Amino acid sequence: MAPTYLQQARQWTKQHPVAASLLAGAVAGGTAKTVTAPMDRLKLLFQVGKLPLTMRNLHTLALDLYKEEGFFNLWRGNTATLARVMPYAGIQFTTHEQYKQWLRHATSQQDLSPGPRFLAGALAGATAVAVTYPLDLVRAQLAIQTRLKLKHNGLGHALGSIWQLEGLAGLYRGLIPTLLGVVPYAGTSFYTYETIKLTLRRSSSHHGSRTDPSADEDLSSLERLVAGAFAGLIGQSVTYPLDVVRRRMQTDGVFAASRRPSASATLIQVVQQYGILGLYRGLVLNWIKGPIAVSISFTIFDYCKNTFQFKRQA
Repeated sequence: MAPTYLQQARQWTKQHPVAASLLAGAVAGGTAKTVTAPMDRLKLLFQVGKLPLTMRNLHTLALDLYKEEGFFNLWRGNTATLARVMPYAGIQFTTHEQYKQWLRHATSQQDLSPGPRFLAGALAGATAVAVTYPLDLVRAQLAIQTRLKLKHNGLGHALGSIWQLEGLAGLYRGLIPTLLGVVPYAGTSFYTYETIKLTLRRSSSHHGSRTDPSADEDLSSLERLVAGAFAGLIGQSVTYPLDVVRRRMQTDGVFAASRRPSASATLIQVVQQYGILGLYRGLVLNWIKGPIAVSISFTIFDYCKNTFQFKRQA
């Protein structure tokens, strides 16, 4: 009997586990970002603008964008977003799996303790950021260029313009606050997700519904979605102020040609202008968007990993 499509796919993924993991992570991240792209754009406009985030202002801004640009332009900049997010997610999920394997060898633990569990996520996030940061910078500028009358004609043109005007340093403007935000965010998100999954496995095994407490495959999609939602909510809340600083630094030169401030100067500037609450501008949107995006991406990646069986063995 000829092998089925699933059997052929599993055979390929076992032969190419890294490529399969990168692909699954890219699909997971791209799907999550596309679903939440309109909310992400609205959040960005509140972060770099002067309006306070209220339901009235949110409704007005969304309606103005719809009237000025049309429905599908609520996804403006999403191509640049996907060009960053898909490799970012692929690298992050793949390196997270690898870091977990290395830490399991180093600690002789099948289920990692809290410290190594957090470290695996933090290292994965830092690795992904280091590779894809210029694309994140360009995405931020493309998302707000209509309101600021910029003339970036797509991803390639934007990268070239920044390179010509500012060189390599311009493409990595805001990297430090990004790393400072991503390391605890990725560490917290992966830690929370893995911890909830571990708790669910052990609890259900104790009550007899599962025989193997380490069998990740036994968790349902709903359980993974809930775990991912909590992971996104906690991770976003802990690190959001640094996300505001990062976006300010990325778009500061777009608003004015003056000398761009450092991360600490940007932080002080935001607090002086808007108070401490200014560091949380747009957080309500992230409380909606973050859990949705994280739960979708984590669930899709786990589904692909378990369905196509490309999990690397220790």
